[in-house]
Amino acid sequence: MAQTKEYPTEPLKIWNEAKQLRGKYYENYLNAHERGGLRWAGGAWAFSAIPAGLGEDVHCVTGEPYGATIAFFKDFTAKCHDAVEAAGFPRTLCAYMRNYWGSILLDKYILADGRVVDGYPTPDFIWQDHICCSHGKWYQIVKWLEEKQGKKVPLYCIDVSVGYPVDRPLEDYKINYILQQLNDGIEWLEKTTGRKYDDKLLCEAVWNEVRATRLWAQICTLNQAVPAPLDEKTMYSLYVMGTLMKHRPECVAFYEKLKAEVEDRVKRGIAAVANERFRVITDTQPPWGFLKIFREMEKYGVVSLGSLYTYGLIGMWEYRPDGTWVPRELPSKRPQTREEALKTIVEWTVNRPEWAHFYLPEAKTKMMLDIVKQWKVDAVLLHYNRGCEGLSVHIAENRLGLLEAGVPVFPFEGNMGDEREFDLPGTLARLTTFFASMGLKKNARLGGN
Repeated sequence: MAQTKEYPTEPLKIWNEAKQLRGKYYENYLNAHERGGLRWAGGAWAFSAIPAGLGEDVHCVTGEPYGATIAFFKDFTAKCHDAVEAAGFPRTLCAYMRNYWGSILLDKYILADGRVVDGYPTPDFIWQDHICCSHGKWYQIVKWLEEKQGKKVPLYCIDVSVGYPVDRPLEDYKINYILQQLNDGIEWLEKTTGRKYDDKLLCEAVWNEVRATRLWAQICTLNQAVPAPLDEKTMYSLYVMGTLMKHRPECVAFYEKLKAEVEDRVKRGIAAVANERFRVITDTQPPWGFLKIFREMEKYGVVSLGSLYTYGLIGMWEYRPDGTWVPRELPSKRPQTREEALKTIVEWTVNRPEWAHFYLPEAKTKMMLDIVKQWKVDAVLLHYNRGCEGLSVHIAENRLGLLEAGVPVFPFEGNMGDEREFDLPGTLARLTTFFASMGLKKNARLGGN
């Protein structure tokens, strides 16, 4: 903590490409019908490679990233909150879900750069999976809201609540349960859209998803370096590509270029935070409307390396018995048939570390402790996030588990998608006290006294 060394730093060369790629994604969904394409809606984990078999002109908007985009632009968020609450929905529900519903109720659509356009682009169908208590219900309400306006929106939802393989491989009968739903879903997609399904496109999309999610894990691994080449606030704009389009070749190409750049930064000792001297991680979604809190931390020489959320939501890992995380190896064979593609994506997806949050508090605590050790972390920031029931369940137990292991913990209350539930001045004051207890002082050159 006495470290005063200044590391070289520089902007990411790929940054503008990231902005352009994300902007194009939302515009492609908006304009899909003008080009003769299809639109679908669903979650970031909703087996997005499957609808890809309908054609290359099929575009989606994934619900959680869209809800987070709304949350970032607080003026539009406030209007969404008002619309949802006026419609009778309570504030205690998932904040992403409420933001999404508010956009539909307002009949307005927000683009990645904050521009709001009139007329919410109704999807041709909904393709979703049910992970936490909100996911399937989220899109039942979307379907209902659209149909109240006379728009028919068919819905297909896949049940993946077969448990997380914490200490053993997932049983075959559980894998087959999901496989059957996906096979039935492909027949449903053909019937719903009137399009013939292309198994070759499915195989390509599955292989893209496998490669993209492995690449993101490899990128996260590079943040074990000292100094860290990436900070978490920046990583939010990078991991999001996987939540939007992990099945698409442009996502794979982007992550390949990003990985090469981050490897170069590590080789040359380029830091995300020039005065790095204290390393932290967080646990789950941040309060999206207040990301400047990460820049405030940097004034103390604190770098947030990421989180179980940023590493495990999109990154696919082999989680070894000794507690080390390594990027999962690619499957031995690239899928060539529908059967091979579906089995590949199910076996690849259900082992996602992030799903552990929904089952056992001990699993989440252990994974965070292992990240603390492997990424050389000094403290953990825990977001008591009232906007997400699924990823905040057990969080008090996680705090106790970390403290019992001797890891300093800073808990703070907030909401990832509702700015009314985050106290920025109060949180910063408490954070200052916490950093002082860790022996940290604000750098006068960066805004200290």
